[in-house]
Amino acid sequence: MKIGLIGLPKSGKTTIFNALSKSQAEVSAYASTKTEPNIAIVDVRDERVTKLSLMYNPKKTVYAKIELADFVGVARDETKKEELFAADLMRLVKTMDSLAVVLRNFPSDAAAAADPGAELGTIEEELLLSDQIIAENRIARIVASAKGGKTAALAAEEKLLQKILERLNAMQPIRTLEFSADERKMLRGFQFLTQKPLFLILNSSEDRFKKDPGLVEKLAARYKTIECSGSFEMELSRLTDENEIKAFMDDMNIKESARDRLTLVAYETLGLVSFFTVGEDEVRAWELVRGSNAVEAAAAIHTDLARGFIRAECFSYDDLVACGSEKAVKDAGKFRMEGKEYTVKDGDVLSIRFNV
Repeated sequence: MKIGLIGLPKSGKTTIFNALSKSQAEVSAYASTKTEPNIAIVDVRDERVTKLSLMYNPKKTVYAKIELADFVGVARDETKKEELFAADLMRLVKTMDSLAVVLRNFPSDAAAAADPGAELGTIEEELLLSDQIIAENRIARIVASAKGGKTAALAAEEKLLQKILERLNAMQPIRTLEFSADERKMLRGFQFLTQKPLFLILNSSEDRFKKDPGLVEKLAARYKTIECSGSFEMELSRLTDENEIKAFMDDMNIKESARDRLTLVAYETLGLVSFFTVGEDEVRAWELVRGSNAVEAAAAIHTDLARGFIRAECFSYDDLVACGSEKAVKDAGKFRMEGKEYTVKDGDVLSIRFNV
């Protein structure tokens, strides 16, 4: 799962990145000139994995992962009338599974007064513009290459892109459209930005944190929103003493760190669930799109398991904890054998039987 942090310069993206990843990337009050993002791999701290590891005592415990990318703050040069996102930056942003827009809600000597709503509007406009340019250019190429007549595939692609362009021209993101399986396949290579799931991180100063519920509600009415104090969370991420961590969190009246809250919102935004594989060698969490079947879960583990799928041995994490052991799960009649079309649920523990 790849999440890209984007936003205007001086919004505190790198501070948020450091807080989420326990990194120490350079933080500056001024716009950076580099293109390459800061990258970090973050464990999804799931207490269920911790509990399973205690029960099975495996050689290895593997949590699900989030790859965070902190992209340079973007700003338009009005004198050149350029897009907000440079081409090199855009190519990198497109590889993300989801975008997290960081909005500034703190005073800054290096920027105008904080206006999170206006910042969001600017970012939305530029994402729409980027997709408009891609759609228009592709339609122009189809028209130019089809002077002798269009194939059925090209005609279908042009029709789909015209529908998308109409929505973009109405200042509506592509994610508001519904697509058939064939259309989704057709669009896969474009990596449209407004088709990607998006959520917000409201980066508040400590004195503004939780002081404007109306602002949070207004933003949350449009996108899933996390409010956090980036500077506080960065300090919190560098603590190692549990008592000190608890005291810090109590001082800000928070029960979960920004990383834990981001994980939850990211899973909800992307429509993901977690399933588990367990044993003496390894306890591991796997991410899967909600609604996926047992074969797709097998493919997440290894393509051979999907290719030679026979059936899945399955029980739930909750039943395992309630019963205390796999044997007790079986004795209670909670152990199941599921076929290819079984819809995997969050918290399922799976063992795939296969033959290649």
